[in-house]
Amino acid sequence: MNIFIPLIAGVLIGYVLRRKGRKVNVDAPMSAALLLLIFFMGVEAGKVKIDALWLISSSIVFAALTIAGSVGIALIVGGRE
Repeated sequence: MNIFIPLIAGVLIGYVLRRKGRKVNVDAPMSAALLLLIFFMGVEAGKVKIDALWLISSSIVFAALTIAGSVGIALIVGGRE
């Protein structure tokens, strides 16, 4: 599904409503849509068979390398005082 069509339509509708001076409260529908999106992402993730030991070990290694890289870049850019 092309996500750009509804995105552009929403931007255009929002622009038109803003130009007319109307305030539309979209907090509740947006929250409901996000909760449904998260729910269906969880359902899809639950259908996938994975090797949990490999996944947690690779996640820990990736997190450690990310932290080390961030600290290294911060030391290089910021310097040490």
